[in-house]
Amino acid sequence: MMSNDAAVSIGDGVYWIGGDDRTATIFEGAFPIPEGVSYNSYLISSKDTTCLLDTVDASIASKFWKNLRTTMGDRKLDYLVINHMEPDHGACITQVLEAWPDVTVVGNSKTFTMLENFYHVVPKNRMEVKEGDTLTIGDHVLKFYFAVMVHWPEVMFTYDETTRMLFCADAFGTFKAMSGALYADEMDFDRDYLEEARRYYSNIVGKYGSKVQAVLGKLKDVPIEMLCPLHGPIWRRDLGYIIGKYDLWSRYEPEDKGVMIAYTSVYGNTGVVAEKLAHLLKERGVSNVVVHSMTTEHTSYAVSDAFRFSNIVFAATTYNNNLHPTMSATLEDMENMAVQNRRYSVIGNGSWAPQADRLIEERVSKMKDMTKVGETLVIKSSLAPEQIPELEKLADDIAASMR
Repeated sequence: MMSNDAAVSIGDGVYWIGGDDRTATIFEGAFPIPEGVSYNSYLISSKDTTCLLDTVDASIASKFWKNLRTTMGDRKLDYLVINHMEPDHGACITQVLEAWPDVTVVGNSKTFTMLENFYHVVPKNRMEVKEGDTLTIGDHVLKFYFAVMVHWPEVMFTYDETTRMLFCADAFGTFKAMSGALYADEMDFDRDYLEEARRYYSNIVGKYGSKVQAVLGKLKDVPIEMLCPLHGPIWRRDLGYIIGKYDLWSRYEPEDKGVMIAYTSVYGNTGVVAEKLAHLLKERGVSNVVVHSMTTEHTSYAVSDAFRFSNIVFAATTYNNNLHPTMSATLEDMENMAVQNRRYSVIGNGSWAPQADRLIEERVSKMKDMTKVGETLVIKSSLAPEQIPELEKLADDIAASMR
């Protein structure tokens, strides 16, 4: 267990010096984080050499500096390795350079371009590394693996051959503050963090599945004993569990057999149909059914469950002779994050000129390997009693597609 304001030794000469931010409510200006987020930074301190791996967001800079100064004492910093230049991990870089102007900054060619673009600084000493290069820090031998577009072009992983730790940038991270735990095995990860880890992956990294697969291929035979991400808990046990999730998600394979119903409703009538369908599916033995009202929920939750479940139902209202804007946003985000290889069904509503069903079909057609299940159900204002058999048939077809 850890204190929120203390460095933690995580291995021979390796320290975690990050912290939680519970004041943040939005991530990257886009994603709600109602339970905050954590930021991780790491320090390797050998007998003669010190090396900092990434910094943190400005919101927890005071925690970071307290942890770093406590761990460093009056020693100088020899190296700063930048695995990821995104400002939520790079916000303290300029202060590090001011504190130790002779520090050698380690990164790749894209790292240094971004460093100048973001902070308008050119380090006095820089070490530009290429794929497979190594750097010796006392007893530690660091090897660099490029992780291009996971999820930025400059991303790289740093592998410590001595401790077998992989400092893996944004990979294997999660939303949500850590509540005193530092390691995944100190928490009920499935219960408390899996949903936020999936939402983080699907909305931040999701469209780059092929790039994730490429990095997993590079690391296949590397003996990793600890995963050290920049957000969320460190993995020191059951690494195959979270690596397996990333493998599944990045191949766009459903994690679970189940149905995600995403609906928009103006006056509640489309919502009634969505809830009725969920009930009918439960009656037919479908245990995993999740309903999202896109008029009240952020699209990131639906995108996350689209990565999780085998089946998606889109139910939407026609609005101004177009698709309701919240369903339009949901489909746009799913397309942007490369949702694919799913079975889908369509329910459209339109009081006098239904268009939603046709527009949903047009949007889904832009996604890869999507298979339609059942006939489209079109209602006018509200579900008519004589249409209930059609809804029941749709539930039958969806349940059958999952057997």
